[in-house]
Amino acid sequence: MIPLVICDDSNMARKQLVRSLPEGWAVSITQATNGEEALTALRQGLGQVMLLDLTMPILDGYGTLAAIRSEGLPVKVIVVSGDVQEQAVARVRELGALDFIRKPADPGELAKVLERHGLYSANAAAAAESTEPIERPELQVSFRDALREVVNVSMGRAGALLAKALDVFVQLPIPNVNILEVSELHMTLVDAQREDRLSAVCQGYIGEGIAGEALLIFHDSELHDMSRLVRWREAGESGDIEMLLDLSSIIIGACLAGIAEQFDIRFSQGHPTILGHHASIDELIVVNKTRWKKTLAVELSYSLEGHNVHFDLLLLFTEDSVKRITRKIGYLMS
Repeated sequence: MIPLVICDDSNMARKQLVRSLPEGWAVSITQATNGEEALTALRQGLGQVMLLDLTMPILDGYGTLAAIRSEGLPVKVIVVSGDVQEQAVARVRELGALDFIRKPADPGELAKVLERHGLYSANAAAAAESTEPIERPELQVSFRDALREVVNVSMGRAGALLAKALDVFVQLPIPNVNILEVSELHMTLVDAQREDRLSAVCQGYIGEGIAGEALLIFHDSELHDMSRLVRWREAGESGDIEMLLDLSSIIIGACLAGIAEQFDIRFSQGHPTILGHHASIDELIVVNKTRWKKTLAVELSYSLEGHNVHFDLLLLFTEDSVKRITRKIGYLMS
């Protein structure tokens, strides 16, 4: 019996990984919701193999790998993450990870990776099928946790595209999911505000009973640094607007594409439009309060490593979309 640690802050992700484990693989499973919990389990001898996420609170996957190396803990680590940036894959290998699998893990790919590193044998598993079945824990997954994991995978793909376009490393956030009234949405936007003036791009989307708007907020004090990153040639306000529209198309488009792929639907997207330019939070809310009533809001705060550039993405789903999203999430977990 191989002691296996599955480390991920999402119940849904851990449930998907448990279900993706090869049939007949004799493992005893310990679950951890962050790197500190995983390290505690490893120090107790509960992990010969570990499946590790990267984006987690308290201690992320990078910090966990660094601690494993520093302490010389005897565990073989395979990273399973939605952060698919080329730099992310390179960094985890440098820190000692055996391999990298993108979320959501495909059972066939997981089995091949385990077999390639001598951690699992299909022949041995087939021979063991006649023995007592291995207990696989079942997890209860809340709607918020499940949607957060869907968005986590989608934002990772958006981050990878942005990283490639700008030749930077994108620091990915943990998504925040809430049902908000318009007054609460105002407070969320104020929390994201670190200065008086902002620019925002909005893009509507609809597909098979799911509709909403994506709102991407940029901080005006960072536009100069951002324009240098993208080597934008056209100076002035019109140049800033074109740059913001182009970046929004990459980020919003990739996030929506990732959600659509997991839900097996197709979104029709409107043209991105400048919602406010050099405006305050109050002005953005006043202009759009007729459209923002109660909404399912997913908040993401990206930043670029080594640069003073941050931006906040809000995916705002209509209240009527929640029932359809709930059904789609149910299919993913069934």
